[in-house]
Amino acid sequence: MRRASGGFGRWTVCAAAAAIALIGAACSSGGGSSSGGTSSPGGGTAGLVPPTASMKPQTSIGAGEGNLNLIAWAGYTQQEWVKPFEQQTGCQVHSVYPNTSDEMVTLMKNGGGGQYDMVSASGDADLRLIYGGDVKPVNVHLIPDWTNLFPAFQSPPFNTINGVHYGVSLQWGPNILMYNTHDFSTPPTSWSVIYDPQYKGKVTVPDNPIQIADAALYLEKTQPSLGITDPYELTQAQFNAAVNLLKQQAPLVKKYWASAAQEINAFQNGDVVVGAGWPYQQSQLSAAHAPVASTIPTQGATGWADSWLLATNAPHPNCAYMWMKYISTPKVQAEQAVSYGETPDNKLACPIMDQLSKGSCALYHANAPASYFNSIALWKTPLAQCDNGQDNCIPYSEWQQAWTTEITNA
Repeated sequence: MRRASGGFGRWTVCAAAAAIALIGAACSSGGGSSSGGTSSPGGGTAGLVPPTASMKPQTSIGAGEGNLNLIAWAGYTQQEWVKPFEQQTGCQVHSVYPNTSDEMVTLMKNGGGGQYDMVSASGDADLRLIYGGDVKPVNVHLIPDWTNLFPAFQSPPFNTINGVHYGVSLQWGPNILMYNTHDFSTPPTSWSVIYDPQYKGKVTVPDNPIQIADAALYLEKTQPSLGITDPYELTQAQFNAAVNLLKQQAPLVKKYWASAAQEINAFQNGDVVVGAGWPYQQSQLSAAHAPVASTIPTQGATGWADSWLLATNAPHPNCAYMWMKYISTPKVQAEQAVSYGETPDNKLACPIMDQLSKGSCALYHANAPASYFNSIALWKTPLAQCDNGQDNCIPYSEWQQAWTTEITNA
């Protein structure tokens, strides 16, 4: 899931059979390396072909059908930008707001069920939808601002498989280390502080199975003998090490937060002094003059990236394409980034962000150098089949089971 809860609140039978076995009961987001900056149009797992890969996308955008039904994260369809879209296109936007990626996947079953047109999926849901046959290829050449997206988001492995696009990238953000400046006179430089017994009962982390990747990323840098090269592709031994680290952390955790508001309140109330969060929480705490700062530790960080994916049985495809065109423009990208507290994928959005909210471009790293982006390991779905074609990686279904039965209940 893109978020444990909303940020305000990230098959055809034969073709799919093999992929289901490899993906597990619940998986998502594409192949590629652990570094956010090494995305390529060759994403996807060796040997797996999405059921809808051969479907030809439309070559032009016709008249709008009058409606657009979206599955979206709360805050992604604000009237600030939805109303102008409706006025320009005549497409009336109707949205539902699931709390988790799992709920999004459920709603999108059977290609959207002939009811939904698009979903704002995160990296931990994309591959479930793509390999599940619930989304279909899109023609990015019908989206003019696709060429203005940062190169890493034009054909990223979480929405582009073997050169076939299933959606258009939207926004992204890192998972940052947040800390109370009164308790840390010297800013922490390592994720080790959230595993340190001296902060027992003062730690907070997301309530999300993908958090296992954060532990794996830390171990990748601190215990190289484990041989971890990608925090989303773990062998049994590597997976066990990450789970054991999180089991050791569990007694230290005051709150596994399920929404941004929960973490904000925990820091404001002094219930926690250190934890993992997003730039949105940091910005809200700063605005409230709370003594909280944040950093990207030396080990790097994980991060999420969202895309609008097109339902296989979308009833309003022309309105869907109009939405993809509109939501990709610099102005709308800037409006959503400032409203939600995330980083736009359109490289032209930065100056508009600062017009809307002074300093927001830098705050959300919309003008950060490539080195910053390369330090972020964007979410992707853990699959049983690794990117190299070997079948010795632990699928997301086992991540979910370990999180609920071993870690958070430890």
